[in-house]
Amino acid sequence: MTPPVRREPTFVGWPPFPEAAHEELANGTRRATVRRAVHTARAAREAAVEELADWEALRRAGEAIKDDVLARLPDHLERLEASVRAAGGTVHWARDAAEANAIVVGIARAEGVDEVVKVKSTTTEEIGLNNALADAGIHAWETDLAQFVVQLGDDLPSHLVAPAIHRDRAEIREIFLREMGRVGRAAPRDLGDEPAALVAAARLHLREKFLRARVAVSGGNFAIADTGTVCVVESEGNGRMCLTLPETLITVLGVEKLLPTWGDLEVFLQLLPRSSIGERMNPCTSMWTGVTPGDGPREFHLILLDNGRSDVLSDPVGRQALRCIRCSACLNVCPVYERTGGHAYGSVYPGPIGAILTPQLRGIAGHSVDAQTASLPFASSLCGACFDACPVRIDIPEVLVHLRAQAVDGGHGPRDRAEEAGMKALRWTFEKPWRIGLGQHVAGLGARLAKDGVVGRIPLPGRLTGPLGAWFVDRDAPAPPPESFRTWFKRTDGGLEE
Repeated sequence: MTPPVRREPTFVGWPPFPEAAHEELANGTRRATVRRAVHTARAAREAAVEELADWEALRRAGEAIKDDVLARLPDHLERLEASVRAAGGTVHWARDAAEANAIVVGIARAEGVDEVVKVKSTTTEEIGLNNALADAGIHAWETDLAQFVVQLGDDLPSHLVAPAIHRDRAEIREIFLREMGRVGRAAPRDLGDEPAALVAAARLHLREKFLRARVAVSGGNFAIADTGTVCVVESEGNGRMCLTLPETLITVLGVEKLLPTWGDLEVFLQLLPRSSIGERMNPCTSMWTGVTPGDGPREFHLILLDNGRSDVLSDPVGRQALRCIRCSACLNVCPVYERTGGHAYGSVYPGPIGAILTPQLRGIAGHSVDAQTASLPFASSLCGACFDACPVRIDIPEVLVHLRAQAVDGGHGPRDRAEEAGMKALRWTFEKPWRIGLGQHVAGLGARLAKDGVVGRIPLPGRLTGPLGAWFVDRDAPAPPPESFRTWFKRTDGGLEE
């Protein structure tokens, strides 16, 4: 018997990044948990990458393959559709989240089920599929361990690969003890917080759902246009259970997830596991092509989802975000993500990739842009670590600057009165040469009057109060020279007298 259906929490109405980040920064325990996790993932990735002498060549190959897909996307999609249908599958096209959700709900209703099991999928989270199913009286059971923790805890994902990265094992134990019995097999009363014990409890709980489910929903890491094959990589075996036991399998696939040939897949099966989990290969790699009588699901439905991707594709600078293979390498090296965690981004796509992908999918131009979306391109220090780590060479800093310009041009950029006043003063100064000269003369005069004899650094800014004082707490201001270049040039006639 299925318990009452509960709606999943969403990021709808999330505050702008600066506000959300401020709240997350105050949670020291969570910050420490995220910091440990990303440092571990970062070290594992670095060790796995160092094993390959041709890593940069692999990155460039992945970049080239993805760019080729995007350049000829309509042709590849049509070939994929024909291949899937030839293999006995059914292909659906969805322009947006509403259409995709309606298709999934329609298939589930046609099968007469009130529950489905799911393979972890950011694409289905992007479209809010669980809530659409809940509205139809159908419960979606998450079977990935981390996503299962998020669902049981009435929480939201905070990482692409490890959605519960913000939870420590003591919190997970409490969630299991409190919630498991409400939705199925209860956790053992003497459950400890050792990882093995937690995994064992989840395995027993989910096994019942696997065995009775008649419909499963998955995403897809890759789809091969030549054969219609869909590929899912995961680490726990839950994907294999979802993809083989149910009678009907529904896959929701973003249209950018295509690869032309099997040879192209070889490149990404090296790039993805090393970048994602720091391993040579994923523990479980599942591939299926249509339906096979007597083996696996009897029906296979592939939903090809646009949901803003065509708009992203139309932007020559921003379209490189569609190369993303959801490895999370950029999150694990980002100093901003490390300190704020994933929830501050207000999206299922957190971190650097979320800061460029979410605004493009939702739209960042026009009057209807919400403050949260418009704030994301500014959620970065532009240090460039994300580009160095990205296995498909997405130049995230370039796209961030590009989107910041769009946000500012549309009147959605951040505003700081002190900064605006400073910029206006600079503009006034640089409009006329004599004003620049006057400013340099005043600065030189101040230096000559400094108590330390004009040598070294001026200590005064470090003692200022307010925003300017905060800036100089850990910084020195170079002392202006007693004589400006302009004055020296005039006095020496361009250096001739020397």
